[in-house]
Parts: sequence; structure tokens; C-alpha cells
Amino acid sequence: MIEIAPAGPIDDDIRPGETSVALPERFDAGLYFIGRIRTPWTVRGTCPRRGDPEEGPVCTLEIDARWADALTGVAECPRLQVLYWMDRARRDLVLQSPREGATRGTFALRSPVRPNPIASSVVTLVGVEGLKVMVRGLDCLDGTPLVDLKVQHA
Repeated sequence: MIEIAPAGPIDDDIRPGETSVALPERFDAGLYFIGRIRTPWTVRGTCPRRGDPEEGPVCTLEIDARWADALTGVAECPRLQVLYWMDRARRDLVLQSPREGATRGTFALRSPVRPNPIASSVVTLVGVEGLKVMVRGLDCLDGTPLVDLKVQHA
């Protein structure tokens, strides 16, 4: 079983032009992390803005043993959609100032900073070995919690 614990500190810097809001007092829903993602990136500034499903580094989805049977047939799927939880991102910004470009609303950006830091990447399957799924095309920090894995049809 994979232990899912907080992976690191939350980035709480605010750039000029950015605005934050108070978060709700409680959550509306819950979810189960199905594993962790292993990537070469440990600092947000080194992560690519978008993963490269053809030339990007091989990253590993480490699946919790209780979900082993859910991997049946995955090895036959050349493209997968990976949903993950950006656990180290702040969640309260409504206006953001990207390093390049004008201030925009959070919903007009692909930034990891959002009310529900769910990310999605379409990746290329490299292989499956037991509870490890190797893929290309991710853009997240090492240790990021894995939310779901789905077949991506062409």
C-alpha cells in the first residue's frame, strides 16, 4: 500500500496584480488517491508548462496495491489520460499574473494554482510492470498524488 501524505510546502507567493479570496470553511467532496507520480522535477520552476508525450522523460505512476485489478488491460492502451492533484499549489487566487503575459482570471489559465488543483495530461504509455505504469508527457512534481487513470481514445 502506498502512504499518501502531504508532499511538501504550498507555494504561497503572490505576484503584483494577483488577488486571493478566502476559501470555504469546508470541502464539498472527497476523493481517493490511487497512487503517486514519480517525475524528475522537485521544484515547480523546473517543471515543464506542458508535458511532451513523445520526447518527454519517462515518468512512473505508482499504483496502490488495492487498485491492481483496475490495471487489467491498461498495457494495451497507447494513450492515457492521467488526472492528478497538485497538492503543493495554493488554492485561493482568482487573478494571476503569469511570468509572461497580462493578469488573467484563474479559469483562463492552465496554472496549477486553482480552487481545486486537479490537473490532466494525455500521455503516451511506455509500459506496465506490476503496479508501475511508465508514461511520457507529464508536467508535475515528483510525489504528486494520482487521482485517476483513463483510456484516451484517438
